[in-house]
Amino acid sequence: MPTSTTLLIADDDPAVCRLVETAAARLGHRTVAVADGRAALDAFAAAGRDGFGLVVLDLVMPELDGMGVLARLRERGPIPPVIALAAAGGFDAAPSALRAGAVDVLVKPLVVERVVLSIEQALRMRALEEALGRARRAAAGAPALGDLVAGSAAMERVARLVERAAATVLPVLIEGEAGVGKALIARILHAAGDRRGRPFVAVDGTALADERAAALLFGGERATGAAAERTVGALVEAHGGTLFIEEIAALAPLLQARLVRALQEGEVDPGGGRRPLRADVRLVASTGRDLIRLVREGRFREDLYYRINVFPIRVPPLRERRDDVPELVRRFALRFAAEERRSGVRGVSSAALDRLMRHDWPGNVRQLENAVFRAVLAAEGPLIEPEDFPQIADASVMPERAASAEPVAIALSPDVAAAPPAALPLARPAAGRSGPAIRLFGRTGEIRPMAEIEADVIRIAIDQYGGRMALVARRLGIGRSTLYRRLKELGLDGVDGPLAAE
Repeated sequence: MPTSTTLLIADDDPAVCRLVETAAARLGHRTVAVADGRAALDAFAAAGRDGFGLVVLDLVMPELDGMGVLARLRERGPIPPVIALAAAGGFDAAPSALRAGAVDVLVKPLVVERVVLSIEQALRMRALEEALGRARRAAAGAPALGDLVAGSAAMERVARLVERAAATVLPVLIEGEAGVGKALIARILHAAGDRRGRPFVAVDGTALADERAAALLFGGERATGAAAERTVGALVEAHGGTLFIEEIAALAPLLQARLVRALQEGEVDPGGGRRPLRADVRLVASTGRDLIRLVREGRFREDLYYRINVFPIRVPPLRERRDDVPELVRRFALRFAAEERRSGVRGVSSAALDRLMRHDWPGNVRQLENAVFRAVLAAEGPLIEPEDFPQIADASVMPERAASAEPVAIALSPDVAAAPPAALPLARPAAGRSGPAIRLFGRTGEIRPMAEIEADVIRIAIDQYGGRMALVARRLGIGRSTLYRRLKELGLDGVDGPLAAE
């Protein structure tokens, strides 16, 4: 799952490492354990900047203590959330660890449930910070390459091309259907290139279909109601930076000719006997039309086509990159849940995700974003369900899916990342909320046998309390020997797992 992550555990006590590993595994995460501070730094360096999503760090270790590791990591730049572990009675170390950058401090001896809660909170906060960071960058017009969801093979290729194009000043032509994210890629190219910090000016080509709109691009007198005002035009505004022309195929023929001259000469003639103005721009253009066909039909200038088609990037429609749907849904739902203060929405059910992945999405990513926004507002429980997407009727859903694997429920933050579909609702419910529902009726519509219902209750209790059978028996109101006898009678002998011994 895209939301699964790897934890780095640094503690010289193997028992503590095993306990943290158990907590991480319960949430579906991978772990790497080391026994001292220097080994932690080596593991961090080997894994790379994004290798670990969370660090669990003992403050007292041989070679290099936890505070030293924190200091070294912060010197290297941004670091993932850090949960510090303090020795019994070590409450005095907590303020120092928090000031050094830890997000939480746990005092030994540890309890699995407390570790699980701390991991959940740290990763949820990180996910929210990432979502808000993307929103801030988008609002500021400076998105990063990491803001491009590229989990599918098709989008991985697009991401590589964008990265290569950003390192040049060559003209770029972004091709793709409406709603695939062409404008986002244009802004990433600018923000990741040498001209970042310089002007980024976007012009809608459909507004330039009329030759009388030439002032928008080249400057001059522009009518504003009964009066007229002089404007320098987008080319001059973008001097030193990037000019992005959306749907360049819509430009009027005369404006196409003027644009070719302006790009060749690096200056714009504003008309009216005025001196030419410099216009050193990096041109990024986008289109959803077949420019080759338009050139053959004489509706688009051939010289302009070859001038803008130096570095072409084709963005595939969403139906060709279905593997990206889960991460797109997670990002959109996380952002909208935060913006609309819908903190009760914690994830998307497997049934809803299956419907989203099978939908054809003629409006592409933009349509998916709007659908998720409505679903976040409509959701009545912790999971977004298929009925929260009424605009996606069964008739509009493809009978087969091209995705690589069966969809499973996704969480908005990585706290229950890799859990199977039935386990998402089993994440510890908040006070006042019910846990997972137990089916009373079977497939035939008849009441299920009591033994099956009892077996479901026991399975849920064992999962809820981490296989600690004494606690399970106490919560169910039966003796431990009775619990083991019922497990055997119901054929559940193997569900208790390695945590059963207490």
